[in-house]
Amino acid sequence: MGFLSGKRALIVGAVNEKSIAWGIAQAMQREGATLAFSYQNEKLKPRVEKLATQTQTQIVIPCDLSQDESINQAFDELKTHWNSLDIIIHSAAFAPKNELTGEYLDHVTREGFSTAHDISAYSFTALAKAGKDMLNPGAALLTLSYLGAVRTIPHYNVMGIAKASLEASVIYLAKSLGADNIRVNAISAGPVRTLAASGIKDFRWLLDYAEKNSALRRTVTIEEIGNVAAFLCSDLASAVTGEITYVDSGFHFTAMGTDG
Repeated sequence: MGFLSGKRALIVGAVNEKSIAWGIAQAMQREGATLAFSYQNEKLKPRVEKLATQTQTQIVIPCDLSQDESINQAFDELKTHWNSLDIIIHSAAFAPKNELTGEYLDHVTREGFSTAHDISAYSFTALAKAGKDMLNPGAALLTLSYLGAVRTIPHYNVMGIAKASLEASVIYLAKSLGADNIRVNAISAGPVRTLAASGIKDFRWLLDYAEKNSALRRTVTIEEIGNVAAFLCSDLASAVTGEITYVDSGFHFTAMGTDG
């Protein structure tokens, strides 16, 4: 029996088998959780349905994170399958590609700034608001961040500022939901080749640099991120809330690095 046996988890952000959300979904299913998946639009629906089939679930619901109505409708539909919920995984981020290149000030726009914060940060809070009445005592919310929230990363630009907002949201949500015995945490994951990461200029160079300069001299896998996520959302972490947990092979604490 796994340590998530009997738990129900909503996975938001799985797109394909390279998605961090997919690594989390696999770890949670392995530990006994029952899963539901959301998809952004009809184009992505078949991809997400394929993933869901691999985890023996048919609960696949539409959820456009840019629209409150869509988020509310997603939970209304989820209620037709489940009467309660234990875990929400938020693994979604977006900024216009033209803002993820060069120097921040040269490329940032009001529209891009707003979009990055709306999809990458506010949507986590929106999920918490819409799903609160379904959450059981002891439930856990988890989002995905990145080192660019607290350090400058080449080309990450407005997304780093959005991730900083997301990390601040984690502690404020943890405070708001704590009296209901609901925990909120984030994983700051090392760079992984995903569909979202492909939009960042010179991402392969960033990945190579992280591999050479992390304490463990390697990058991380979606399976390793998934394992930590499963722990943080389990009763094993029942006193852990408001935390940003780094899963990046120790890259976040290196200063000058090791790549001479």
